[in-house]
Amino acid sequence: MPFGARGPISHPVTEILFYHMQRQPLESVLPSLLEKSLERQWRVAVQATSEERLQALDDHLWTFSDDGFLPHGTEREPDSGTQPVVLTLRDANPNGASIRFLVEGASLPEDAGTYQRICILFDGSDQDALLFAREQWRGAKEAGHAVAYWQQDESGRWQKKA
Repeated sequence: MPFGARGPISHPVTEILFYHMQRQPLESVLPSLLEKSLERQWRVAVQATSEERLQALDDHLWTFSDDGFLPHGTEREPDSGTQPVVLTLRDANPNGASIRFLVEGASLPEDAGTYQRICILFDGSDQDALLFAREQWRGAKEAGHAVAYWQQDESGRWQKKA
């Protein structure tokens, strides 16, 4: 968490982006979004809701590309605070991330206002995930966050819809 002279620095408005995945699964979408975040020199936290998903993402980020891997760690590791990307099951921000990805129905963290950006990735073919994303959208708007909705087009490219 970024700190100023008097404690945590709160960003005036957190940008919350909703990614409605329709053409590609999380394992295809997440690595490219993480790479873009790292190109911006942002520290990243990825929050899942199950140990199985966390382990699958951990394994996948080491092997998703023949050209390399995404440097990352999990919250279980003693050096998680030094990692550019941390995978977690909790609301905590172990590496002082400025961007947080919520997957698998993870809820907005209580300290959402301390992030520059939060990205909510949800499966468009899962009715429960759609309903939960709509609830999160309403809650984010009510809390005064800037919200945007992105959906994949026929070719898998992201189009801003709202």
